[in-house]
Amino acid sequence: MKSRLLYSNMKSGQIQVEAWFEAARNWAERHLGAMPDGHDFDHTLRVLTHAETLCGDYPAADRTVVRIAAVLHDIARPEELAGCGKPDHALAGSEMAEAFLLQTGVPEELAARVGECIREHRYRSRRRPSTLEARILFDADKLDSLGATGIGRAFLFAGRLGARLHNRPEEALAGAVYGREDTAYREYLVKLRNLPEALQTEAGRRRAEALRGFMEEFFRQLDREIYAEEIAKN
Repeated sequence: MKSRLLYSNMKSGQIQVEAWFEAARNWAERHLGAMPDGHDFDHTLRVLTHAETLCGDYPAADRTVVRIAAVLHDIARPEELAGCGKPDHALAGSEMAEAFLLQTGVPEELAARVGECIREHRYRSRRRPSTLEARILFDADKLDSLGATGIGRAFLFAGRLGARLHNRPEEALAGAVYGREDTAYREYLVKLRNLPEALQTEAGRRRAEALRGFMEEFFRQLDREIYAEEIAKN
């Protein structure tokens, strides 16, 4: 608590905090550039917006930690992409972020808390968020995978793979990862429709439920348009 007061409560401290945040934001923008898989800097800014909104629901959260962690949470995505998914961007990103923040003059305790949030934000990891700030970052990141934005990102990724526009559930689930059947619909069936239950805050889950409903109706409509004749026969 003492160190939080040192970097949060005084006017001069607030100016310093904003300088740290801007340094982190600028580094993330330069490093991520135009990532081609939906994890570009635009995604980072959307996650930041979700995170700041969730902070409004949880005043006890340390906004400094959340905001800096949000802009740096995907800093190691280029390395993961270059390694064909083998590097864990959450682990690597945590180390990269902490090193950068310490070089920037951020106190060790703050850098460590930011690193902790980044390390624990990955959906496919067994590491679960252990603090309120980490839970907020986790949820903010997942909210950007839902709703209309999530649909757009799923199609963007599927298009890069050369996947089909749409397929039936049995085709989607039986298809190989990174293959022609790895459609946006497959991403919805395998992951996206299950996200609301995985979210870590009540406020995040409420938002996720509404966004999931939109996605469900979207794919129903896609079925109607593509398989209209088959549906009419049944």
